[in-house]
Amino acid sequence: MTKQERATRTREALIRSAAVVFEQHGYAQARLVQISTGAGVSTGALHFHFENKAAVAEAVVAEASRGLRDMSAAIRRRTDTALQALVDTSHALVERLRGDPVSRAGFRLSCDGGRAAPDLRMDWHHRVRELLEEAAATGTLADDVAREDAAAATVAVTTGFEVLGRHDGEWLSPYRLTGFWQLLLPRLATPETLGRVDPSGTGGVPQARGAAPAGRVAEEPDTPARATAVTESD
Repeated sequence: MTKQERATRTREALIRSAAVVFEQHGYAQARLVQISTGAGVSTGALHFHFENKAAVAEAVVAEASRGLRDMSAAIRRRTDTALQALVDTSHALVERLRGDPVSRAGFRLSCDGGRAAPDLRMDWHHRVRELLEEAAATGTLADDVAREDAAAATVAVTTGFEVLGRHDGEWLSPYRLTGFWQLLLPRLATPETLGRVDPSGTGGVPQARGAAPAGRVAEEPDTPARATAVTESD
């Protein structure tokens, strides 16, 4: 393994560990030593990649944003209609919120902390609006549907599930989301399109790297991180 490859893997491990720590303790109470220990590296190694805790949090949000973008693009390439892509992407998002700590922490940090970082709910709103615009352009969206209203309803429900799912994982179940689409799709789709859109999704949800079930966190390495003289800076 080259030096660059090792650095990349260390950075990824730090982002993943940070997501777990932020989720467990919240941003304010999270400590850099917890993040470095979870990644199996020293705090000196952490400071090589990130200046401070705010920089680590920004990296977590940026990684979650990139994952959402890549996931949505991959789903659109394999689906026949924009409406099916919207349904499938929402299911994939909920799956990531159940199983991927980076996605969960990214949403919480970007939406709850007030820090300068991408707002994942705005990213999601933009993607929902894009797919609805495409559906309208291709004639699969009902003519009398107000696209902004449809986007607002979709974002409000799916991000609402994210908030409620923090305390009760049932809200992030495929059953809940399928029920929402069974309610909304007859209003959104043209009669000719409705029978071709599956509210439960068409499967093949792209998984985030290293995803684990919600409520599970990455195990800390057996070997503790090397002690350093670097002073932790929030």
